[in-house]
Amino acid sequence: MTSNPSLPDGWHIGDGIHNHTRDVFHFFSELIIMKSTNHPLIITLLLGPLVGLHAAAAEVRQSCLPDTGQTHHYTRTFGEDSDFSGRGPSYADNGDGTVTDKVTGLMWQKTDGGEMTWETAQEYARKLRLAGHEDWRLPGSMELFSIMNHDMHGPAMDTRFFARSEARYWWTDSSRADDASRVWLVNTGGGIGAHLKTETISAGGERPVHVRCVRGTSALGKGPRLHDNADGTVTDERTGLTWQKTGPTQGMSWEDALKHCDSLQLGGQNGWRLPNIKELRSLSDDGKVQPSIDKAFFPAAQAANYWSSTTQSNRPERAWFVDFTTGLVTYADKTERINVLAVRGGVADPGSRDKPAPDPTVLAGSGKDRGPGDAKGKDKKKGKDRQ
Repeated sequence: MTSNPSLPDGWHIGDGIHNHTRDVFHFFSELIIMKSTNHPLIITLLLGPLVGLHAAAAEVRQSCLPDTGQTHHYTRTFGEDSDFSGRGPSYADNGDGTVTDKVTGLMWQKTDGGEMTWETAQEYARKLRLAGHEDWRLPGSMELFSIMNHDMHGPAMDTRFFARSEARYWWTDSSRADDASRVWLVNTGGGIGAHLKTETISAGGERPVHVRCVRGTSALGKGPRLHDNADGTVTDERTGLTWQKTGPTQGMSWEDALKHCDSLQLGGQNGWRLPNIKELRSLSDDGKVQPSIDKAFFPAAQAANYWSSTTQSNRPERAWFVDFTTGLVTYADKTERINVLAVRGGVADPGSRDKPAPDPTVLAGSGKDRGPGDAKGKDKKKGKDRQ
């Protein structure tokens, strides 16, 4: 299902429904059963619509986050990104210079608007008239990150729908919470980081930062909408994902992280997994830093790196992670010991656990440290920004 364009910005159909349906459902179910024990037909007639409403809310909540697109396998250990199939990526070329994301419902510029400063990009979006629409804007950080395809590289974007350009980065509408001189940029390598506004060529810098505008109502927002389930888990009501409230106290390698999450029993549930990079980044709140994850719901969370299940496709010995100091998305060697937070739910259908050995040609990758969208590498021990 896609977002409803008639709703206010940041809202979708499931928001109001789910926030209140759960409590209403439990109240009426107890009341009806108590009053109608000897009348099963009454129970069915009264409770049935509530069951349907609750289920509909859960289904809608699962629809707003596109999959990473990663389909290649890089390990025989079950739990990597490609072991699960989600919603999309799925696009429609509208034949008028725009592309519609069929998962989020957002409409995008097919060809970006070129390199410019952030201030000019904001004005460009306000004045843009394209395909008969006048309500174009700069995208939020998760909106723009959502159209990345992590099975691709240079660019990590489906060029069957989005035209290639000289961009290495694209502007978002979001400044970093603790530093208004830095704006979140998504790069063509597949990462996201907050860069100085002066780094783009038009501002005297060296980076080609372009603008790609969007229109429509987004369910992704600037950060999660969290609910503590009081059983060691937290649910994000934007995405429908349920998170482990407190992760392991020690970091672990990527392979061990896959195994840990796959074997987890928590909140009376199994089916836990290591989150893919889009799922993990959706937990970061652009309004927070140090950490960018909400400690009111995740009290043990650190301003530190957390593994995703997504491999860096051009360098398969590496995997993507989120640095919850600010919400940076970048990568590390899979042997590094990094923090872990498990997830379940959403739309993630597991594939076969009987996995063949990975294709050696896939494991070889491209051998390139930098694609057109990658920043220069960084000293991992010093923690400098790669993206």
